[in-house]
Amino acid sequence: MTARVVTAFVGGYAAVAGMAALAARLAPISRPEAVVWAMILSFLIYAGLLLWAFHERRLLRVMAVIWGVAILAGGSTWLLGTAA
Repeated sequence: MTARVVTAFVGGYAAVAGMAALAARLAPISRPEAVVWAMILSFLIYAGLLLWAFHERRLLRVMAVIWGVAILAGGSTWLLGTAA
């Protein structure tokens, strides 16, 4: 149960933060507007990930999806870097 809680809360936060940063970086709108929209969507996605993490029976699937998304989104954001 501890692994599921840590994965849901910490991993979910990492996944959503990475996705929000990536979405804000790639959105074809002004930077401040992209950040606001990405953050608004991140709250909905985080809530959905939490619900799914405790609904799914297989812990390995939950861990693979959540930590995989966190690594891919965070890594992609890091590789893109910051642009002016």
